[in-house]
Amino acid sequence: MTANTRMPTIYLPHGGGPCFFMDWTMGPADTWDQTEEWLTRLTVQIGARPEAVVVVSAHWEEPNLAVTTSENPSLLFDYHGFPPHTYELAWPAPGSPRLATRVLELLAEAGFIGRADPNRGYDHGIFVPLKVAIPEADIPTVGLSLEAGLDPVRHLAIGRALAPLRDQGVLLIGSGMSYHNMNAFMTDRSRSDSRVFGAWLDSAVASPPSERDRLLAEWADAPAARESHPREEHLLPLMVMAGAAMDDLGRTIFTDEVMGAVVSAYGFGLTT
Repeated sequence: MTANTRMPTIYLPHGGGPCFFMDWTMGPADTWDQTEEWLTRLTVQIGARPEAVVVVSAHWEEPNLAVTTSENPSLLFDYHGFPPHTYELAWPAPGSPRLATRVLELLAEAGFIGRADPNRGYDHGIFVPLKVAIPEADIPTVGLSLEAGLDPVRHLAIGRALAPLRDQGVLLIGSGMSYHNMNAFMTDRSRSDSRVFGAWLDSAVASPPSERDRLLAEWADAPAARESHPREEHLLPLMVMAGAAMDDLGRTIFTDEVMGAVVSAYGFGLTT
């Protein structure tokens, strides 16, 4: 893989289940419209078409890191209680065993234990947002798990290990939600906590890289942190993207309010 442009890294909100492909009934019908519209412009914002994509999904955790290696991954409908047609969605993006092997090599060089997973398909943290962003499904895509233990320092280091891919035309995406308290959505609590934590997160991401990494490593000490993320799996893909950014600056690139909570997307190394 070669490229003339260093790819940025992106942390995006992947929505609620298959929210972009159904009539939303758990709140206003237009709840996800702004997020969907932003996702349709994602490749334009990047400034160059990626040769391949690696996605770190909040919906995949393994004791040791795992990487999808199938040439033609299936879709993993890992959501429940949605309309029948949402279990028949298609997004036939090819996998890339060669890229998956390179991911495992880079992780091993950094001291991480990783394994190939030839059976894992694209979970909804991958195919739901990318079906909107890349509807042609024509860019090879590889999924990467989180590491059980959910240590933010280790996930920053995972990102640093993957940084060389950016110079090979590979777009790194962290798929999660900047607010993810399933017991508090649509309450005054979610509105307050998501604003407070979101403001802290905006500032942390925009800090100089060394300070940014320190703040993200200590995210649980931030105001309204545990109220916003009782469990941090939806936040940790951001740590991987920040680590992969190395010395590139980060910033907030999208903000919306969904189900009574502020959610944001962050970009690192964007030139526009």
